[in-house]
Formats: sequence, structure tokens, C-alpha cells
Amino acid sequence: MTLRILLTALLGALSLAAADKPNFILLFADDQGWYDLGIQGHPDIRTPNIDRMARQGMRFTSFYAAPFCGPSRAALMTGCYPPRVSLAFNHGPKSTTGIHPDELTMAELLKGAGYATQMIGKWHLGSKKPYLPHYNGFDHWFGLPYSNDMWPYHPMMPPKPGEDERMQAARKRADYTGYAGQGRHYDLDKGQGFPENLPLMSDDEVLEFNPDQTQLTKRYTDVALDFIESNRDKPFFLYLPYAMPHVPLFVSKQHAGQSIRGLYGDVVEELDWSVGRILDKLKELGLDENTLVVYTSDNGPWLQYGVDGGSAGMFRDGKGTTYEGGMRVPGIFRYPGKIPAGQVSSEPVANMDVLPTFARLAGVEPPSDRTLDGRDLWPLLSGERKQSPHEQFYYFGGGRERANIRAVREGKWKLHVQRPRNGGDLEATALYDLNEDAAEKFDRLKLYPDLARRLLAATESFVRELEAHVRPLGGE
Repeated sequence: MTLRILLTALLGALSLAAADKPNFILLFADDQGWYDLGIQGHPDIRTPNIDRMARQGMRFTSFYAAPFCGPSRAALMTGCYPPRVSLAFNHGPKSTTGIHPDELTMAELLKGAGYATQMIGKWHLGSKKPYLPHYNGFDHWFGLPYSNDMWPYHPMMPPKPGEDERMQAARKRADYTGYAGQGRHYDLDKGQGFPENLPLMSDDEVLEFNPDQTQLTKRYTDVALDFIESNRDKPFFLYLPYAMPHVPLFVSKQHAGQSIRGLYGDVVEELDWSVGRILDKLKELGLDENTLVVYTSDNGPWLQYGVDGGSAGMFRDGKGTTYEGGMRVPGIFRYPGKIPAGQVSSEPVANMDVLPTFARLAGVEPPSDRTLDGRDLWPLLSGERKQSPHEQFYYFGGGRERANIRAVREGKWKLHVQRPRNGGDLEATALYDLNEDAAEKFDRLKLYPDLARRLLAATESFVRELEAHVRPLGGE
């Protein structure tokens, strides 16, 4: 019997009676910007069902993810900063590594507490057998092992100002590799893409290659509704990481041409339709007041795609960066009768906080044999307290090497940092007051040198602790 199985059994023994356990539904958009909801102020995208969730629960305006897909999902599933679990990079079709088998995922935690667990959608934490969802706590999985652009048919990136004819021609030949808008991943002579076909899977079985992506949101929603119906009499955890609005964008005929925001708006409005179907099903089955539903996104918008990307609103930059636009995302929690309706919090919290929050409500203790960076949000959600459980929040970029720390936030202050190319100590590069300057335009580093030194020292100390306790990557 493995250590992980023993831990799961112990967690199950500590769990509450089934009647006391809420259900959990985690809805995870892909590349949706902070601004791309009606409730966030977008004038052209209609999201009445997600807006309803926010009005009936709590909306966090400083909810953080990682800068791109895989690391964000690692944080969500493990309750840790991505580099702590060696998952600070994206996995592609040919990857031979993935989430380590000894990691205790959110799904394993809840399965050990008697929950039925189902995942529907994109995984992106390893595509080989030991790393797939149903080996990591999910009873069943239906979806894609990685991003929907990791196939031979990726759309071309739009031209950039100043590109010569050769570079523009290369863009027409090249398939984009999915590394967050970094032009160096184009091969100007050959093009560079994914020769593999995109598999739609059910557990270990490939159901079809290159599925009709116009039907993915609808198919995912139908499977989700069936799961809820089938598990109405037992506690359940449903994780639904949508394929959209990650490019390439696809939408069903039912929703095509409906949004004045164009194709991107159509895609987001279809996600909202899906959320509405799920909320209505809970109401129909009498599960509404015993189900915590969370809606968020894995990172900011993919701005390099112009009109086919989303918007971070007032925030600077987007996906692939550690500016606010890259990591600040929608964060909405709805639990009627338990979370006071209509609450808005500007406190900084993160997707890694979902695991300890679900654990607390399910009546299980998170594992004590490893470090978790996430914190229980229930005191904040329930109104017991107003302050974030994080004294500091750290922004990590991607990479396979040492922890790529890029910034730290404490209250309203955000300090950007960098490490010299030859190593050595961290250096402060900019300081912003996010309350007064959410767009990160006005550097105040010279005005507050003592504050910057203190935050820099705290960051260096945290990174040393993290690097001393990095857990291994599966397959290495």
C-alpha cells in the first residue's frame, strides 16, 4: 500500500458524516481575462448566470492564478505555488513527465472523504498514464490531456508592427507552440507546430482525435449534468476546466454571432450558458443550498491574439506575465445560505487557496507531512474576518530551473524583483501602489526604499525556504 493510499484512508476516517458535507463544483475557464464578465464591467459580453453567481455569493477582485495554463492547474490541484511541486511549466503532447504520484490532489483529498469525483475538460499536468486525472483522485475523466491548440491546425498569430515580409511569411507557415506569446518560439524557416492529433479521452481510452471543438462546451456541460444527476444522493466534487476561451476559439451554432464582442464574446457567452445549466440543475434537484460553486480562470487573457484574445481591463499586460493582467483573474464563490450574498472583497487570495477551503468544509485535514502554500478562505467567505490569510503573496514566472520569483504583494504594495543572470541576490526593479495604480505605471521604488528593502528581504527568505523544500516532478 502506497503512502498516498494510506493518507487518503486516514483522511476518510477523519471526514464528517455524508449528510454534513457540501458538494463542490469548480468551474475553470481557460485564458479568460479579469474584465471579460458583465459583473466585472465589460460592456459587450453578456454573462447573466456568472453575474448571478457573484450577486448570490462573494466576488474577489484580487483573485490570483499563475501566469499560464499548467502551473495554474498545479496550484489549484495541490494547494501550492507551482515551483514547490516542480510544475512551473507547460506540458505538451510529447512530455514524459507530470504531476508526481505522491502529490495529494484536491480530488484525492475529497475522494478519501467519501466524495464521488469527476473531471470534465483540460488536465495539462502530464499526458502519460501515471499522470492522468483518474490516476490522481478522479473516479472518471472526460476531456483533453492538454491545451486545445496543441494540434496541427492552430491559427496564425496576427502580424506585429515592424515585422518584415520574411517574418510575416513565417507567421503564415508557423503553428504557434503555446508558450505564452514569446516570439522566439517561432522557427522563421520551417515553422513550428504540433504534428500530433488532439485526443479527446475518457480515462485511458482515446474516444476520437481532433474533436469538433464547436461542440466541446456543450458536450462537457451534458456530461456534467449527468454526473450531478447520478450523484444527487451522495457528496460529489465536479471539476470542469473548460477548453475555452483559449485560442483557437470555437462556439456552437446556437451561440455563434450572438455577441457584439464577436467570436470571443460568443465563446464566453456560451460558457455562461453552461454555468446557467449547471446552476439550474442544482436548483431542480434541491442541491442548490448544499453546493459550493466556484468560477475562475487559469490566467489572464492571451493578448497577442488581438480581437481573439480577452481583456484584463485596467490591469497591465496579460497571459505569460507577472503583471496584474497576467495573473489576476475572476474569482467567484457561491454557496447560498452559507456565503452572504452580494459580497465583494479586494483582499488578495489565490486559486491555491481552494484546496484547503474545500478540505475544511468537507471535514478533512490537509496533509501535515508536506508544505501547503494555500490558506483556508472560509473565514473570509463566511464573513468571520475581512483580511486575507496571506501576509504576502508571491508571483512566480515559468521555468524548469530554480523558482522564478518575479514579484511580491503585501496589502496594496507590489514589488517587482529579478535575479541577475549570473545568479546572486534578488534585486528590486519597481514598486507599485495597486490601490492607486492598478495599471502598474508609476514606479515608487525611489520614494519608499525602506519598504522595498523589507519586501525584498521577505521574498529572498521565502524563496530560500521554498527551494529547500521543492518536491519532485513525476518521471524525473
